[in-house]
Amino acid sequence: MRRTPHLPRQPLPRTTAGRALTLTAAACVLSSCAWGGGDGEGTRPPSAPRGLTVQAGSATTVHVMWNSTTDGSDIEGYEIYRDAAKVKDVPADQHMVDITGLKPAATYTFSVRARDADGGLSPDSKKLTVTTPAAAKADRAAPSRPRTLRGEAEGGRAATLAWGGSKDNRSVASYEIYQGTSKIHSVGGGTTDTLITGLRPGTTYTFTVKARDAADNFSAASPAVRVTTAAGKDSGRATAPADFRARTHRGGDGAYYIDLTWQPPHTGGAVTEYQIHLDGRSATSLVFGGAAPQGKAKHSFYVGRKSGETHRVKLRAKLPDGTWGGYSPERTVTTP
Repeated sequence: MRRTPHLPRQPLPRTTAGRALTLTAAACVLSSCAWGGGDGEGTRPPSAPRGLTVQAGSATTVHVMWNSTTDGSDIEGYEIYRDAAKVKDVPADQHMVDITGLKPAATYTFSVRARDADGGLSPDSKKLTVTTPAAAKADRAAPSRPRTLRGEAEGGRAATLAWGGSKDNRSVASYEIYQGTSKIHSVGGGTTDTLITGLRPGTTYTFTVKARDAADNFSAASPAVRVTTAAGKDSGRATAPADFRARTHRGGDGAYYIDLTWQPPHTGGAVTEYQIHLDGRSATSLVFGGAAPQGKAKHSFYVGRKSGETHRVKLRAKLPDGTWGGYSPERTVTTP
């Protein structure tokens, strides 16, 4: 069983920025335990996949992406559901898929469930709704080729890509990112940069980007860019929360709180989970229950009732590929 370090008895945390944020330290502990005896009966099911994103790629396709389940379960694969119907099975090492054959200008709701080696299914991920663009009649004009693709290694396990936007006679619906000949990611037509994670240290990768319109016309591939990740220890600088700040205040109940603000790392996908380290220990996890913030994020949590205590705090994000990003700089605060 994983252990969560002890924190002082505390009231419920306060969350700001108008976001529904759930403090889930207790839930994380419970999800690590089996339901039943030690003889193999009553094994818990996998936890629900997190970090689900859906993006219309064209009038008839949707790109679905989620975080890998990393709760220690023996995951065999994932099941993708459109409304209540299962539409796709993928293996455990895959955490994105294109759903094709959809109707133009139609609204769909997608969710994902993890399946373990014994056939046990996780609860549903959160459900997200997407509307495909209207079909473009007799549109055979492909978008222009994305220009000036640039890439930079961000430590040993990530790379940032940025490219010049394409033009289309109507509009660009999405950009498709390729590693060699394999599609690895998709972003909306209004986005011209992304973070690619899950790479190996000391390895050279070749990336290209194609633009796609609502009629499924693809542009020519952008110029290729080669990126070599750093060897050895991963710095993770691009995957860390930016502009991280911490301060303390005394609440109306007489207790002291630490207030955190930060900018989420730009990953090309939703960052829905963070881990807070307090005084050198993993203190708790934060999970956004609603839409994760794209701009400044805020959180406040209880640390005790003693004045003059000094604390060190930092946090890191769970990336769309299910791995943990780099830590923010550590901040030191003292209760008033």
